[in-house]
Amino acid sequence: MTESALRLIKRAAEFKPKQQVKLLPRMLRGIYVLYRQRDIRGHKRFDVQYVGMAAAGKRRGLRGRLASHARSKRKAKLWTHFSVYEVWENIRGEEVAELEGLFRHIYRKDSRASTLNIQREFKKMRRVRQNNLKVWQRVLP
Repeated sequence: MTESALRLIKRAAEFKPKQQVKLLPRMLRGIYVLYRQRDIRGHKRFDVQYVGMAAAGKRRGLRGRLASHARSKRKAKLWTHFSVYEVWENIRGEEVAELEGLFRHIYRKDSRASTLNIQREFKKMRRVRQNNLKVWQRVLP
């Protein structure tokens, strides 16, 4: 039996044009990123516009979430490309939500962040945060 390269992520597709959303299978669970492509001196650059998650269910899943953003009056014109990160079947919905929360928590202080993706704080992160590194003593067995 071969071992997977990643524990959480089963498959990924990155920087795909918005028009390819319909090629995704339905009902996939995972994390997605919406980008706006820019050309800077002949080089393609992708600015993150939004990070989100998709759980399986009616009209949900990665394809459904991306399709709804493509139709959205607020978001449709703000993104040109997307990336999707499908999680393994044994990854619980709470774990997917934790990944999304962590990514958005990290991104929230980026001065270039899109206003679509600004969140105040991932509240669960506050419960585990310990900024005093002096108390981060390694516990030996």
